[in-house]
Amino acid sequence: MNGFRYEKDCDKIVTITMDMPGQPVNTMSDAFHVYLKETIDALEQDDFIGVILTSGKETFFAGGDLKGMLAYTPAQAEERFARSMAMKTRLRRLEAMGKPVVAAINGAALGGGYEICLCTHHRIVMKNPQSLIGLPEVTLGLLPGGGGVVRLTRLLGFAKALPFLLEGTILPPEKALAAGLVDDLAEDRNNLIAKAKAWIKANPEAQQPWDEKGFLIPGGDPTQSNIQYLIAMTSSRLQKKSGGFYPAPETILTTATEAAQVDFESALRIESRNFLELLASPVAQNLITNFFQTKMIKSGTSRPQGFEKFKVKKIGILGAGATGSSIAYAAAKVGVEVVLKDTCLENAKKGKRYSISLLDNQLAKGLTTEAKKTGLLSKITATAEVTDLHGCELLIEAVFEDSELKARVTQETEVFWDERGIFASTSSMPPITGLAETSKDATRFVDLHFISPADNMPLVEVIRDQKTSDETLARAFDFVQQIKKTPIVVNDGRDFYISRVLDTFIDEGCALLLDGVVPLEIDSQAIHAGMPVGPLEILNERGPKLSAKINAAKLTLNDIESSRWIETASERVLRAVTGKHECIDNAHNRGNCGNSENGSNQFWPKLYELFTQSEVQIGADEIQDRLLFRQAIEAVKCLEEGVMYTVAECNVGAILGLGFPAHTGGPLQYINTYGIKKFVARSKELAKKYGDRFEPPELLLEKANDDEYFV
Repeated sequence: MNGFRYEKDCDKIVTITMDMPGQPVNTMSDAFHVYLKETIDALEQDDFIGVILTSGKETFFAGGDLKGMLAYTPAQAEERFARSMAMKTRLRRLEAMGKPVVAAINGAALGGGYEICLCTHHRIVMKNPQSLIGLPEVTLGLLPGGGGVVRLTRLLGFAKALPFLLEGTILPPEKALAAGLVDDLAEDRNNLIAKAKAWIKANPEAQQPWDEKGFLIPGGDPTQSNIQYLIAMTSSRLQKKSGGFYPAPETILTTATEAAQVDFESALRIESRNFLELLASPVAQNLITNFFQTKMIKSGTSRPQGFEKFKVKKIGILGAGATGSSIAYAAAKVGVEVVLKDTCLENAKKGKRYSISLLDNQLAKGLTTEAKKTGLLSKITATAEVTDLHGCELLIEAVFEDSELKARVTQETEVFWDERGIFASTSSMPPITGLAETSKDATRFVDLHFISPADNMPLVEVIRDQKTSDETLARAFDFVQQIKKTPIVVNDGRDFYISRVLDTFIDEGCALLLDGVVPLEIDSQAIHAGMPVGPLEILNERGPKLSAKINAAKLTLNDIESSRWIETASERVLRAVTGKHECIDNAHNRGNCGNSENGSNQFWPKLYELFTQSEVQIGADEIQDRLLFRQAIEAVKCLEEGVMYTVAECNVGAILGLGFPAHTGGPLQYINTYGIKKFVARSKELAKKYGDRFEPPELLLEKANDDEYFV
């Protein structure tokens, strides 16, 4: 059987090795359904005492065919349901043959892969960090549709099964054994098969617990008060956590509850119907799209090709402030030797203490050990001596946002570069062209824009200047991946990408404030739209001083003196809060903005004092549209202007870097889901009411005219 090797030994034990041709991993493709049918048919005609199910790939089984799922439409529901039930019937035949079946799990068994394992009577996994076990479908907006909900609930009971179903928890072998997801561990492949054969011989009449007479779900079923209470509490928690954006967890809970009260075959049908309902939802389609786009970015689509993978051994960080200290921790965590330099030793030591505080906190929670803490800290050298930078393959400048200071630091330290090293600024104030020109070799200069806090946020913008070489860009990309973060490649330009889109969110929040919307209502509706925090709260967290200073730094004297500068909504709000035109005044001298007495604790009272509610009320839907449309339109402009290279980076970058609602798939996928033409029409409505900032960009109009989507 092509794809499934069928081998019977002298003891009449059949080993079925899944090895789908032309695929790096086994998936539930069209071919899989054919091979499964042929295999089950052959087994029913054979004389054997047991079956071992294993894989010829490095992984056991990768799960469902996600590309096929993206092509799903409700019109295919009947055919898809029949196909789903046909597969379940075949797996049911396997587990009910009256002969022991063992899953010899030689690698990762996730999603559909683990659902296959649940159809066996005994599960043995090879001890390997890559042999991950779990049902992560919920993270893609789906439920386990291959029998996973039905079987896991019956195997473990509601209390133990729900966390794996609702949270998509994935476990390594040892933890999977402790949780009851598998039954045994093996040292290697030979040991794996040997243990499987031994178990078959010792358990000739094995059957599933749910096929035994008088079976009861462990811990109780939904007719019992303790499980009813658990279900009610879980439902309440899910509604609060999902905010109404993610239907999968609630559907999983409903499926588990309903399926536990009917016979096994009926339970499988309930699961398939609910799976297809979720698959047809925009949320699932968006999350699956995001999965593929993230995978594409991590595979290095935007990384210049032709350069060997760059693995940094030693870096120098210039400036031990918040950014430098958090980068130091992130690098040391993956084993990179870090020289953390500041103007004086005490400042450098203070920067290292940031890592110490993080590790102490982890130690208190049992998340690390003293040995691991000591090992990580040994990677960080706090110093004030520039000569300690000798041999660094990467220098990262993380000093205060002052162009003259940055230029001086660059010139003083780059003499200590490794002969093939690169220099990276962490400037958030574009353009970086001027900074690059101060370097002895602008081709080896790049900007790494870490999103604060740098050790925790998963995204880094890799900003290239016109003179940045492809090799430098590739090396910067590799370093970002080395420290376990996602890189997006961005061209040098106004505010780069993340800050530019985020600023529109903040500015529209301020515009709503100026239109008379109550401050807390603005932030509340932002959260109802799926943003993690409201625009005014971001402004508050930045502090009026910092926000004013950022705005001032974006201005040039020519902008002001030639009247090209137009005051934005956020600048008007800041001017009102700080009490004067400090943004403008400080564009001339780049000094501090804001009054010291107007601290963060005075921000909200000031908003209520200075801005009054309008008699003309703006509805919740309109507030949400304004906040999301501004960001989506700006993302389109970034793609149109060449600031961004790919749709994938626009979407993934916005989700990871600024918290754009993940259920939308990112700003451009949000437009796709909304409907290109419908989005353009709504944009024009908003532009007519609120101004040109909502006018659809030319690229968006072209897409609408050509009936194209952002892909």
